[in-house]
Amino acid sequence: MTKEYEFTLKYKLPSQEYNLDELAEKLYANGCDDALIGIGIAGKVALEFVREAESAQAAVYSAHQNVLNVLPEATLVEAMPDYVGLTDIAKIVSVSRQHMRNLYEINISFPAPVHEGKSSIWHLADVLSWIQQNKSYSFEPTVFEVAQANAELNSVSRPKQHSAMLINSYSKATVVVKKYLISTSLSFSDTQSFLSAAEAA
Repeated sequence: MTKEYEFTLKYKLPSQEYNLDELAEKLYANGCDDALIGIGIAGKVALEFVREAESAQAAVYSAHQNVLNVLPEATLVEAMPDYVGLTDIAKIVSVSRQHMRNLYEINISFPAPVHEGKSSIWHLADVLSWIQQNKSYSFEPTVFEVAQANAELNSVSRPKQHSAMLINSYSKATVVVKKYLISTSLSFSDTQSFLSAAEAA
């Protein structure tokens, strides 16, 4: 039985020049017709998928392969959602940010953040797994499945140095993503849900 999975894949293109309109058409024609494609920034492309598959892993990995079939030298920047702040997590489980912060501060078993500071971030799958085991909050199971698949894809696709740079620049991501979305020729339909990793914790 298949389900619908929603996720975003962001890539850095090779240094060669692309006709971005032709690139979007080629991606649509080669398996990415279930995605909205953002092509507004030179050297970058982002695809927001709503894909039917038997599992989140199958959805995410097949989408990634579809992109690589067209752009074999493209580098995955991030599969989202994965890195999130407390605000993002609170929205997913329908509680306040302050409540989520209290959970983090008073529960020794709460997952450790990937980066701790003014804008701390976590792997979404780690926190949702903890919530499943310790709380009765409800959230869409497919979100958890996608977060697990994205974390796995990010870990195998990105060099460690790049991951560290991504984490360290997390607090600046909101402005970057907003500018990116404003400049894309094809706007995403729901940026709040799956670009929420750009929000400060």
